[in-house]
Amino acid sequence: MSNDYDKIRPGSISDATLAGGCFWCLEAVYDELAGVRKVVSGYAGGTVSNPSYEQVCTGSTGHAEVVRITFDPEVVSYEDILAVFFTIHDPTTLNRQGNDVGTQYRSAVFYHDEGQRAAAQQAIREMDETGPWGRRVVTEVVPLTEFYPAETYHQDYFRRNPGQPYCRVVVAPKVAKFRKQYLSRLKKQSGSGSVA
Repeated sequence: MSNDYDKIRPGSISDATLAGGCFWCLEAVYDELAGVRKVVSGYAGGTVSNPSYEQVCTGSTGHAEVVRITFDPEVVSYEDILAVFFTIHDPTTLNRQGNDVGTQYRSAVFYHDEGQRAAAQQAIREMDETGPWGRRVVTEVVPLTEFYPAETYHQDYFRRNPGQPYCRVVVAPKVAKFRKQYLSRLKKQSGSGSVA
């Protein structure tokens, strides 16, 4: 199967790590963005090594549900990754997204280098100035210290479980909004109907 990944040259790969509520939502959206090579759901920002989903759900480990996005910056920029991020979740609600409440659902950018930190802070300044949300952005901008992949059953969750109630009610509308707003930035569909 031919896709954008085949065009990636060594050394042209970057990573972004973002938290914006349930990782199933973020993963489902970024899986469809052109230039994204891989999306892994996981945990970051906490104090326990290799936490389990059950531990993270208690809110006691300090971790957030995150996605690690591996992308080709010659196809999609880090700024583009952030633009999508700030459209598909509400960055103005502290420690919650909809009915998902707790520090594990906080909005955060875990930056990998100073360039990412500066880009995230600039994006937040611009949103606070233009006021698209009508409230101040509360997204944390913090260095990534450790990323722990989530359990296997969390990976590609929406693709594998589209009929699951949470996926139908919460994830699917976010994916639909993303597709509508970023139609020209979606990965191309192959003749078989699968994303290439």
